[in-house]
Amino acid sequence: MIGRRQEINLQLTQLLDSALLIFCLWLAYFLRSTVLAHVWPDLVEIPPMEKLYWIMAVVGPFTPLVLEARGFYSNLYHKSPAQSLRQLGEGLVIIGMVVGALVVFMKWEVPSRSVVILAVALAGFALLIRETVQKSKLRHRIASGKGREKVLLAGLKSDMQDFVERLPAEQRASLEICALIDITLRPVSDLVAEMHQHSVARVIFAAQHVHFSKIEEAVQACETEGVEAWIAADFFQTAIARPTFDVLGGRLMLVFHSTPQVSWALWFKEIVDRVGAAVLLLLTLPLWLVAMIGIRLSSSGPIFFRQERSGHYGKAFSMWKFRTMHADAEARRAELEAANEMTGPVFKITADPRIFPFGRWLRRMSIDELPQLINVLRGEMSLVGPRPLPVYEIEKIEKHAQRRRLSVKPGLTCLWQVAGRNGIRNFEDWVALDLQYIDNWSLWLDLTILLRTLPAVLRGAGAS
Repeated sequence: MIGRRQEINLQLTQLLDSALLIFCLWLAYFLRSTVLAHVWPDLVEIPPMEKLYWIMAVVGPFTPLVLEARGFYSNLYHKSPAQSLRQLGEGLVIIGMVVGALVVFMKWEVPSRSVVILAVALAGFALLIRETVQKSKLRHRIASGKGREKVLLAGLKSDMQDFVERLPAEQRASLEICALIDITLRPVSDLVAEMHQHSVARVIFAAQHVHFSKIEEAVQACETEGVEAWIAADFFQTAIARPTFDVLGGRLMLVFHSTPQVSWALWFKEIVDRVGAAVLLLLTLPLWLVAMIGIRLSSSGPIFFRQERSGHYGKAFSMWKFRTMHADAEARRAELEAANEMTGPVFKITADPRIFPFGRWLRRMSIDELPQLINVLRGEMSLVGPRPLPVYEIEKIEKHAQRRRLSVKPGLTCLWQVAGRNGIRNFEDWVALDLQYIDNWSLWLDLTILLRTLPAVLRGAGAS
């Protein structure tokens, strides 16, 4: 995940640099043709901006690729300003030679040498400023320890120590190693317990001197939990059928995926979640007003209901809803256990006596779920994903494979939601739909579920 994430971050940085380079060319043209011409009216008039388009087309996309080849984007944490300046200078010289070759051999015209020289100065300054800001943010993140991914490190003690020592500073700053598990001395159940305790996204195996059968058992535990297993594969032959490889700390890693991999599609899903939640929140504000007034007039107690739910990899968060039950609903839950209509750890009753009449209407129209748009904006939930269960229900799950539903962000709607919601009484069937979503995830599937959700809500299908 770190390798793919760094690859995406590199591509985003290169896109930003392309935009900066094109902007600097435009700015240089503006300064030469407008500002300087106004200060010194006797300056020679230069050709129109259109004559620079071919230079923009060459410099914009290709300069970041040349800079990458010169190592400009590598080793950011330890790189000195002199190294950055040298790499940047080399890159600009190479791209200048490319432009010169096009002028000589293709007879393409450079409309103003002063614009090009000014653009080179502005671009060099802009790229160095961008790198300085990026380096400052990286060092601040390392110092603060914020935004790090929780992982477990498993293997032989000496292998794990060697692995940590060889990790580059940037990658070490991205990880919070919650525990070191010596799988030669401790049972796999200890590893699973640590996964639950720390809500980790993956387990890294530094197990060069561990018998493969022990690694296999631990990897199978990760698979059923929906947690990625990364194995330091420098002792593996590449004859393994269809392996997924990544690189971490300069080492080849064999990755077992049982959830959607980090990709541009997942990154786009994050953007759609935030933008979609903001738009939906604005569009549904009249419904919020109706719900708040109705709850206040029809029942005593707070307008909102907040409950601890299990989110991504089991991490607890406070989920918000409009209150649809009487204020003493949680206290009365125990007396209604015998009427539970769901198998497994989930508690549901079709005609729950704790729900007041207006609250039942809110539930039938799914208006009670609207405050969860705030959870989506905060990044705790997605528009589409398995519905988040209360923490105390997750703790009752006995089959580890069912916890794999926690390996993606919970959502406002899901396959279970559009398949009848409370019409499904078996928790196994519910989980099967969630795992079907995880195993077949795509942006198209999310769009399909969203389009199916609206008619299901309007019909009140399966709601109670």
